[in-house]
Amino acid sequence: MAIARPSKAYRYALVATVASTLGGIAGYYLGHYAYEEIAKPVLVFYGKLAVFEQLRSSASKDAILLMLVTSGLAHLPPIKVVTILSGAAGINFGFFVVSCIVARGIRFFALAWALSYYGEAIRDFIERRLGLLAGAASAVILAVFFAVRYVI
Repeated sequence: MAIARPSKAYRYALVATVASTLGGIAGYYLGHYAYEEIAKPVLVFYGKLAVFEQLRSSASKDAILLMLVTSGLAHLPPIKVVTILSGAAGINFGFFVVSCIVARGIRFFALAWALSYYGEAIRDFIERRLGLLAGAASAVILAVFFAVRYVI
């Protein structure tokens, strides 16, 4: 859509950021208030309950917050799992919302900037390499986190 109407690229990024954050809030509430009734049966249906429970029992709150950032940028791990996990682990709701807005906003607004600035010429590059670039950015964030947490 941003290639077809470059003048609206940032509007599309804003809408995507708001909608994605609202979806994250829904996942958080499922994990926090309806884990047993709704989220757990869904995880069982998709065969993800064991992985989720292992992650839930072994991940610290710092690690979950870090996953919020990396999943917002590169969907590593999947954002839906992390939002449910955040609610189930009782992550501070305000911090959760801010991290969703920042991480997803960076992704969507960077994409809007690239598409509005470079137009059609950047489309092929983004389609082939956006996941790799977002993964690299997530790796840098992880490296900085571990360096600050365990080395410095």
